[in-house]
Amino acid sequence: MKKDIHIPPVEGVYVAAMKEWNDDFMQNTWYAYLINDSKDVLETAIIVSSAKGEINGEEKKTSMLRHAFVKVEPDTAVRIEMIEDSVLQLNNSFMVTYFIGNTLYDKNYVFRANTINDDNTKLLPVIHKEGILLK
Repeated sequence: MKKDIHIPPVEGVYVAAMKEWNDDFMQNTWYAYLINDSKDVLETAIIVSSAKGEINGEEKKTSMLRHAFVKVEPDTAVRIEMIEDSVLQLNNSFMVTYFIGNTLYDKNYVFRANTINDDNTKLLPVIHKEGILLK
């Protein structure tokens, strides 16, 4: 039964958005990162991302993208994906699931519409660059 499944709270694992130079577009582009600011190795990390919301009175929804990382070492960050400018005005969701040992951890991180912008940046842990952090 669902009530019998214990999923402990996520600590020290974050999703961040950070601008980086993109050679293909010849401009700075937003990228999503998974940050492991803990002492544990994250195993079989799976991230499902999507965006949805309203633009000019019309409901919009992107496809789901799935990413997998066999291991994410302690005090490291891995790039998840590029965040296209056209979806910044939507709610961008990153459902993160991983194991530490035999224990399953699961958390949904959501960048609310229009919150991914230069005005909301601060120093990110582990990466030590400016970006937007979701805890």
